[in-house]
Amino acid sequence: MKVLVTVKEVAELADDFEIEGTEVADRYLEYDLNEWDDYAVEEGVQLSEEGVADEVVAVTIGPERSEETIRMALAKGADRAVRIWDDSLEQTDLIDVETKADIFAAVVEEEDPDLVLTGVQAGDDAFGATGVALADSIDYEWAAVVNSLDLDADEGVAHVHRELEGGVEELTDVELPAVLTIQTGINEPRYASLRGIRQAQSKEIAPKSLDDLGLDGEAVESDLALTAMYEPESESDAQIFEGSAEETAGKLADILREKGVAE
Repeated sequence: MKVLVTVKEVAELADDFEIEGTEVADRYLEYDLNEWDDYAVEEGVQLSEEGVADEVVAVTIGPERSEETIRMALAKGADRAVRIWDDSLEQTDLIDVETKADIFAAVVEEEDPDLVLTGVQAGDDAFGATGVALADSIDYEWAAVVNSLDLDADEGVAHVHRELEGGVEELTDVELPAVLTIQTGINEPRYASLRGIRQAQSKEIAPKSLDDLGLDGEAVESDLALTAMYEPESESDAQIFEGSAEETAGKLADILREKGVAE
């Protein structure tokens, strides 16, 4: 059985940053593996350790910089990785869900996995739709927001618990091949060991262009466009007290009396 895990590099903002046009400059950003994808990787690696999966392949859409992130998936136990990028993607302001689904669908056609695991959402755009869109594109069965997985490879069925609105949990069976979007809390993602990090350096990361996947520039055309970026205004009316402890305590007591909180 082959498991394909989609992973994404996400950016975290520094405490102080500046917006330049419709983006934040790289000097204000730090990149890391998407939190939800970390759980998906762990789930795939556990299936490998249990002898259920013969191979775990990580796939990402990202520039050469993102190899550092995908090597974390390799260091944690994925067997090899695929990275998709080319000039068409470089020139795209926003890689939307449909584009991601089309690209991953082409990878699925090449790899022919029995199970595809994705994170429920990404920490940057939070669309939460790529996994389900991919399943629809490749006509796989699917289950979203999975927080427990029991895979019966012999029967070709995934027994899953799904987290629904209002705290409701659903138990359902999904026939393989399938796409499952993995929720945080399904497991405890491991830290990459020094041995794993060293081994990851020799594991394959296959760079592929859209042309390699049988796609062209039309695959990245989108109806969505990033037109503006700004930092939300704060509407806080916080008041800062200055002075000694006795003075500030007195000022606070006066305000609480005015608000009817204290007598």
